Amino acid sequence: MGAKILVVDDEQDIRFSLSGILEDEGHEVVEAATGEEGLKAVEAGPPDLVFLDIWLPGMDGLAVLDRLREDAVAAPVVMISGHGNIETAVSAIKKGAFDFIEKPLSLEKVVITTAKALEFASLRRENQALKARIATDQVRALTGESARIAELREQIARVAPTDAWVLITGENGTGKEIVARSVHAQSRRAAQPLVAVNCAAIPEELIESELFGHQKGAFTGADAAKAGKFEMADKGTLLLDEIGDMSLKTQAKILRILQEQSFERVGGHKTIRVDVRVIAATNKDLVEQIRRGEFREDLYYRLKVFPLVVPPLRERAEDVPLLIREFVDSLAREHGLGSIGFTERAMAALKAQPWPGNVRELKNFTERMMIMYMGREIDLPQLPPDLGLEAAARSCAACTAGGGAVDAETVARQGPVDFKAARAEFERAFLEAKLREYGGNVAQLAEAIGMERSYLYRKLKGFDILTDA
Repeated sequence: MGAKILVVDDEQDIRFSLSGILEDEGHEVVEAATGEEGLKAVEAGPPDLVFLDIWLPGMDGLAVLDRLREDAVAAPVVMISGHGNIETAVSAIKKGAFDFIEKPLSLEKVVITTAKALEFASLRRENQALKARIATDQVRALTGESARIAELREQIARVAPTDAWVLITGENGTGKEIVARSVHAQSRRAAQPLVAVNCAAIPEELIESELFGHQKGAFTGADAAKAGKFEMADKGTLLLDEIGDMSLKTQAKILRILQEQSFERVGGHKTIRVDVRVIAATNKDLVEQIRRGEFREDLYYRLKVFPLVVPPLRERAEDVPLLIREFVDSLAREHGLGSIGFTERAMAALKAQPWPGNVRELKNFTERMMIMYMGREIDLPQLPPDLGLEAAARSCAACTAGGGAVDAETVARQGPVDFKAARAEFERAFLEAKLREYGGNVAQLAEAIGMERSYLYRKLKGFDILTDA
């Protein structure tokens, strides 16, 4: 299939010659006699290549080239140079033109230059698509064998091949972006860009420019034209992350664009049409936000064509060992950290954690353990105290034996209600039991549980359980 090529030249004979050569090569040609007509032709539909004469009545070729670059027109531009203005043509190359051809036109030169310019444009598009694909491939897949994750995978497989819009909800750290990238990677748009925008991270005064782009001079600091996220995602997928943090004003504009698939850049008047699949994600309760008047109901139902709910980690505890193994492998490979393992009882404690930060918190915890205990197997005593009550309770229940032992459930039910006091009680019981196990030898105990001896000594003294060791 041929390309769409725009020829801008005030000489009818040149336009006729070029059109004939290019049409014989199978391309569609649009002609313009002036720079102004050429710019209108670009607005009507972006070409794949532009042949642009340097000397034109009114707006000359260099001014037209500047406008094309200001408007972020991606098509390569080949300048048409008359005898004696080669220096000007070279100046045009420095401004961003792809090449130039001299008059009188050589059929062979035109054909070769056209092929090279179109090949260049194609390679640039492929490079952009490849970068987007690599970014998608590098994102961790949905890891887990739990029923909740299996159900989520099945839902993704159903909706991904369609063009249906998707609304992903879930707590912070559950992996909503991974789900979005999985949808894109399994879609018909996988070879096209996935463009993500974090609606919560962009200042209110800049979000329109970020989404829709802007023209040069649209506001202070707009030194050049810039394409927005919608334009960059054309033919691909746009991920609106944290959509619940978007202002009502911006929501109204988003709704219009989603319905019409067209918009104008900030400071611009040209209507830009796009073909974009939208995936939205949020950790907010949008129904509650609608009730409070903080989110548009019509936008909610426009986005919620196919809802996907990402479960919190506490609801799929059986996936914790798989996630930890994945994190250990990736961190060892990427950062050269020594591998670690966890004993059965340590892993049981980790599976019992509520993990309020979800998968993100688990990854941070794994990295912390790898830094502290490279190449070692981690047991309950090495788990950090700030993991919370569950780990301490399991430590006590698993390790305490003999007279005077404190049972975790008993303490939780009958002991102090204050968390700090409860943890102290568990620590006291654990250290007392382990000290008996090592015959009162503080040095051996310190080595066994991975605690600095002087710190352990202070702990035992503080709990008033220090023996004659």
